[in-house]
Amino acid sequence: MKHKLKLNLKLKGIITILLVSGLSSTVKANNDSAHLPPEVSAAEAKVSFWDMPYLKKAFIDSTPSQRNDNIEVGQLGTDGGKKQQILKLAKDIANKKYGLIDSLLIAQNNKLLFESYYLRGRVDLPHMQASSTKSYVSLAIGRAIQLGYLTMNDLNKPVVSFLKDLDRSKLVEGAQKITLHKALSMQSGMQITREQLKTFKNNPSKLKGQGQIQTFLENSPPISAQTQQFKYTNTDPILVMQVLDAVVPGSAKDFIKTELLDKMGISNYEWKDDVSGLPMGPYSSSMTSRNMIKWGTLVQNNGKWNGQQLISADYITKATNSIVYPKAKETFFISDTVTTPGYGYYFWQANMKIGNKNYSTRSAQGGGGQYIILIDELDLVIVLTAHERDDKSMQIAAQRVLPAFI
Repeated sequence: MKHKLKLNLKLKGIITILLVSGLSSTVKANNDSAHLPPEVSAAEAKVSFWDMPYLKKAFIDSTPSQRNDNIEVGQLGTDGGKKQQILKLAKDIANKKYGLIDSLLIAQNNKLLFESYYLRGRVDLPHMQASSTKSYVSLAIGRAIQLGYLTMNDLNKPVVSFLKDLDRSKLVEGAQKITLHKALSMQSGMQITREQLKTFKNNPSKLKGQGQIQTFLENSPPISAQTQQFKYTNTDPILVMQVLDAVVPGSAKDFIKTELLDKMGISNYEWKDDVSGLPMGPYSSSMTSRNMIKWGTLVQNNGKWNGQQLISADYITKATNSIVYPKAKETFFISDTVTTPGYGYYFWQANMKIGNKNYSTRSAQGGGGQYIILIDELDLVIVLTAHERDDKSMQIAAQRVLPAFI
């Protein structure tokens, strides 16, 4: 009897150890997996962004993991923000309350506090960027100024003065009125229609190099004070990219890589060329969400990255604050909580209203939902990516993220 009792006790002990051991392994595995955001699989690496399969389950992390990307991490709630409010927002995003959102990341005081991926979002997938590409072009001009290839005074010089291959005798009247400042603030006055662009592509040899600008400025209506009003267009960033290529050593493409992307540790990206052979100015770059956090941090720190002044601080101030004030009908993000739109050098400005208080914001914006939103008073950087036509990114930031950090 005693022998049987000892045997039962021994078996119970072994079972208990196995159960505890198994439970411990399960907890550890769950904790590990909670800090491993979804990555692109071998099969997914072979398809385009638009063919990327949706995640079966959203990834939501209030304690982002440290990766080899020089982004400092913290903990939501402990280092800033109201954790439950953001987790509730993440659940709503996962349930598609706001449409087809791919990621939401939040950083405060230079620490990434929240990271989440949905649908086509992956931590290592460069997300297509529409007009947010324009903001990166603007910052490349700021880098050229910091290195002395341009000056702040050069912003007021005619674009044609930098483009030595142009035949000025064939340009439309007033072409010399297009300064770098005008082109950067969407006030060039150059008017090229979509139909014209389609026609130009039938003779691509004429669009190589500065021939692209020669073609534009031969076929635009005359440039005047009346035409040089704010008009959101894709041709102005093409002008700016041509100037960048003309003033920096080597090519614009190499300059952007070595003097900006490499400096910031951004190697996982894409940036397509246009027909001229230069990187696309208005769109067609791709950045990971974490790298978008880097761009936002660079601006928030007045052009400094890891203590080095990458972008002229004077340029950052000029570029990211309001120069022109588009009408409400010229924007698509204005609402009861997002007001007073402004535009700088390919950066938007707006106020986010909470109660009786306004918080000023600066943002890079891409159609379909690629946003880098800075709220300086709170040292806050919000990144959203999406592939959603009915984009509500600014409203999400104003109504759901901002209140959680006040």
